[in-house]
Amino acid sequence: MTLWQSFGLALLVLLAHGLIRRIIRRSLRVLGRTKQVSESRVGYVEHVFHFLLGSATLLVLAGVWGLDFSRLVVLASSFFAVLGVAMVAQWSILSNITASITIFFAFPYRIGDRIRILDKDDSVTGVILEIGLFYVQVRDDHGDLVTYPANLFLQRPVRRLESSAPPDVPSQPE
Repeated sequence: MTLWQSFGLALLVLLAHGLIRRIIRRSLRVLGRTKQVSESRVGYVEHVFHFLLGSATLLVLAGVWGLDFSRLVVLASSFFAVLGVAMVAQWSILSNITASITIFFAFPYRIGDRIRILDKDDSVTGVILEIGLFYVQVRDDHGDLVTYPANLFLQRPVRRLESSAPPDVPSQPE
């Protein structure tokens, strides 16, 4: 492949990257509006997807520029081995990021919903204030701010409550 051909192909890959990035951004923003998710949460998820897309684009460009894939595989496996060791040491970070993305796509509750997190010894009842990349913040009934890790939030049963007052129980006929 000539220099101009590889330059043209690299330019095409970069244009495709920009188009796919724009499609991802629009799709996530539409999904965020549909699910009534805050802009900051949409931004968190966008960053993760853009990082993955950028990594894939770099791999494709490496192939276009004629980088030997056997050397690239050695480099990538070394990088992922080091990354794996780091993530084992900090597994909760990766777990919370993954849980946050899952919460973005499949979580039935929104900011402002009144919920109860059912935890065996320490249940929390309150209003969701923020859903971040690593945590969910809930203002409990005592006025305290409870920061719950996103991965634990997915692992615990969560009940949506209608209001702070107990529901009216219909009176029994006498």
